[in-house]
Amino acid sequence: MSNTPLDSIAVVTVSYNSGSHLRGFLSSIRSRESADITIVVADNGSADLAQARRACTEFSATLVELGANFGYGGAINRAIATLPTNITSVLVSNPDVQFGGGAIAALVRALDEVPGAAAVGPRVLNADGSIYPSARELPSLRTGVGHALFGRIWRTNPWTIRYLSDFSESAARRGAGWLSGSCLLLRRSAFEAIDGFDDAFFMYFEDVDLGYRLGKAGWTNVYEPVSVVTHTGAHSTSTESARMIKAHHKSAYQYMSRKYSSWYLAPLRWVLRAGLALRATWLTRG
Repeated sequence: MSNTPLDSIAVVTVSYNSGSHLRGFLSSIRSRESADITIVVADNGSADLAQARRACTEFSATLVELGANFGYGGAINRAIATLPTNITSVLVSNPDVQFGGGAIAALVRALDEVPGAAAVGPRVLNADGSIYPSARELPSLRTGVGHALFGRIWRTNPWTIRYLSDFSESAARRGAGWLSGSCLLLRRSAFEAIDGFDDAFFMYFEDVDLGYRLGKAGWTNVYEPVSVVTHTGAHSTSTESARMIKAHHKSAYQYMSRKYSSWYLAPLRWVLRAGLALRATWLTRG
């Protein structure tokens, strides 16, 4: 049992034309977790705002209408800023996530039991029941360059294997370099101490950057497989639009270039930028 009372926990999600997912998302929290837990939906200027309003009214969630698209991390930051001070833990989640019974309680328990943890992530399942790699090592410049250059033409190269390696097959709680932003519980004090998500990452890699900065600040990221959620959205870049693929590769370079900003690493950054641009071109051409 967790020592953290439910009235100190909030669930925050972001909606951008996601009204069709919200009802199922909110229902899974209310029916399987708690009828009283605080839920906030940050809307990034959706065209289906009326649908989001209806779902929030039905399930007693607060809708924060941002009026513009601030990206995922930016919207989360603004939603968390609206929470009262008694909220000490925040579950950040995509609106197309379904929670298994006791999933939130298991995350809260793990956060209680690991005092140095700033973030706890669940086992994330795809809609077909396969495990999504939601807990990984932080990518390095060397693995990033190798993956960017060879990932498309030599899928079993050592850099790609390391880049994609994750801990999600583990049956035991363990540390991770970063956790998927699709669903993770955050210690609010740690999150706010590093100024939350970096708004500069409009889409993709905001969760990698968050895990990196939390680690630099002395906190740990923890994978808790006892907690199980299902992410019904598509994860494969093969199903994404060309715009999404380009955004992903742009954010990847942004993260790596910031992490490895020393002047003497400039040649590697140039190679990485070229490799990522080439890879994005390959992917968008199919």
